[in-house]
Amino acid sequence: MPRGVPYRKPSVDEILQKHSARIENQMKASNFETGSYSKEYVKFKSEYASDLSGYEKWCHSVGNVIKLKVSEKDKEKIQKHLEIAHLDVEPWQALTLAVVAFLSVFILGLLISVAVVLIKGSIVAFPILFFLLIVFVSIFLFYFVNNYPARLATKWRLKASSQMVPAILYLVVYMRHTPNLEKAIAFASEHLQPPLSLDFKKVFYNVEIGKFSTIKQSLDNYLESWRDYSTEFIEAFHLIEGSLFEPDNNRRIAILEKSLQVVLDGVYDKMLKFTHNVRSPLTNVYMLGVVLPTLALALLPLASAMLGGALTVYHVFILFNLLVPFLVFYLTDKILMLRPGGYGESTLLERNPLYFKYKSKAPYFKAFMICLPFLIIGLLPLIFQYTPVPELLGLQKDYSFSQLGLGVFGDGMLFDFKESGAGPFGIGALILGLFIPIGFALFFSISFREKTRELIKERKKTRQLENEFNNSLFQLGNRLGNGVPPELAFGYVAESSKGLMTAEFFKRVNYNIKQMGMNVEKAIFDSKRGAINYYPSDLIATSMRVLIESAKKGLKIAAVSLMNISQYIKNIQKITARLKDMLAEIISDMKSNMTFLAPLLSGIVVALATMIATILNKLQFSVTDVGVTALGNIENILKIFDLSNMIPPYYLQIIIGIYLIQIVFILTGTLVMVDSGEDKLEKTNKTGKNLKKGIILYFITALLATFALFILTSVVLGNLF
Repeated sequence: MPRGVPYRKPSVDEILQKHSARIENQMKASNFETGSYSKEYVKFKSEYASDLSGYEKWCHSVGNVIKLKVSEKDKEKIQKHLEIAHLDVEPWQALTLAVVAFLSVFILGLLISVAVVLIKGSIVAFPILFFLLIVFVSIFLFYFVNNYPARLATKWRLKASSQMVPAILYLVVYMRHTPNLEKAIAFASEHLQPPLSLDFKKVFYNVEIGKFSTIKQSLDNYLESWRDYSTEFIEAFHLIEGSLFEPDNNRRIAILEKSLQVVLDGVYDKMLKFTHNVRSPLTNVYMLGVVLPTLALALLPLASAMLGGALTVYHVFILFNLLVPFLVFYLTDKILMLRPGGYGESTLLERNPLYFKYKSKAPYFKAFMICLPFLIIGLLPLIFQYTPVPELLGLQKDYSFSQLGLGVFGDGMLFDFKESGAGPFGIGALILGLFIPIGFALFFSISFREKTRELIKERKKTRQLENEFNNSLFQLGNRLGNGVPPELAFGYVAESSKGLMTAEFFKRVNYNIKQMGMNVEKAIFDSKRGAINYYPSDLIATSMRVLIESAKKGLKIAAVSLMNISQYIKNIQKITARLKDMLAEIISDMKSNMTFLAPLLSGIVVALATMIATILNKLQFSVTDVGVTALGNIENILKIFDLSNMIPPYYLQIIIGIYLIQIVFILTGTLVMVDSGEDKLEKTNKTGKNLKKGIILYFITALLATFALFILTSVVLGNLF
């Protein structure tokens, strides 16, 4: 210090600034530039939440024109949901959009209904069914849009909760060697999958914009959002925070490990409760939405004939192809919203080199070309009746059984369109019409199979690798504990685990290190050649991230971390196996009902409708025969059951087939969600398989039952008359 200059005691900030670099170097901690988190949060939100931007835009555009007042109670509730879902929307904007959606649909439906009355010139022409449907849609739309923030918040929580266990694991592993909460959260946010990583980034974001003065305050505020949903997550975080004040290192580590066990036990208890509670609602939904409607279809042919045309094919279509599937979807969706998050579904699938096949549109074109002939065959009755194609080919519009050499079945017609335009009622039309639902089903089945076939094979390899990974991690930890660097340890473990799937993974890592000159991190996580691309598993990715980070602190620390990860994977596998065992019965029951019972009942219903049409048709023909007077007053009976007012079996079976396809889509998605959480690849693959099984069974059952009942009816009525 120069002479004459008085001594000034340095401030705390100056001391920290002078020695922070040396302390940081001694800690060998990862360098996280938390000052950039504000910008990162905004960028990440714009990328990840792109599917929410449409809702935000609608809220802003409508809300800027109309502003409705929201009660304080509703405002507080809506605001909470908006914050959880990370939506940049005001509560009054969300309410305004719901009201505008309701009024728009209702007024549009009313105008269309009034226009129909004015065009036809009679109030009797008012489309009551259409107007009631519009009222129903508008009320539902208001309810749906008004509750959309709550729905998005629930979906966000479900996705975020699936990352809880990996999040606590990252924090525990990092803080074992570096007791710094801020850097541990930064480390977790860098390596977690969204959306929980976005939540952690917002913890920093709220500090940087001045909403909170410390990370601790921001974190505590964030944890409050989980108060009503996951107390174990809050408790685990408080244990981690409490470990910072523990002077004894062994006790500090014990507290950290306790936090991981707390969140594991909490998620397991929630899943256990869910498996008990979900059985009865799903069974009720299946009975009310699948079995009862299928049985009700058996009454439709006679009901439509007795009601004198009041029940038409349009009514049945709206009921069974719009309202019932919507009801089933809505009820199952509400049930699935209660499902707690699991242990993290893989979001690394898109990095697989075969992912382009899953996103390709080519399978749809191939499936369309294969299924187009089926659709044309199914439409032949309508083509013959309503187009000039038969005349151009020199054919009749319809043929009798006698003309086809099948006089044994009587004088009925193949398609059987009536002079009034009603029909087709013939068995030929019904059999050809069966190709329409099977064409639709095979379109989805073929395209889904082509899209997922290769990736499903890779998924099986990944699942096998996860099952074997526990022992391999233990070996890897032992190698590191003996002083072998990670760059060499992978090769040693690959040699000692020949014949296993883990050997393939470690060989790929070892090849990238030795032949491609990559470091361990790039060898595993490189976007083009990384080994994790071929085995997209969050479990494996988490383990390898922990290895890389802990190796920076020393081989001993890395060895201990891998031993802990090994135990963690073992616990996860036990819990997952237990939960799958508990869910196996209900999943098996619903799958067998969906692919066996419902198609079987539907096929029999179609055959019964054909038999009823055949009997009524035969009786109408016989009324003109003077010889039937001995049988009684059949003509009066036929006035009650007018065939021309009956819904043609041709249209009925198409409606039933489409209904089955819809149900397979809905229930397959439900079962996949119940079993393994949100998994688009598994859902697509199983939907294709279930469609193929269910609709082919429906086709065969309807075909055989129709033939059997038609022959039986022809023989009995032939002997009678």
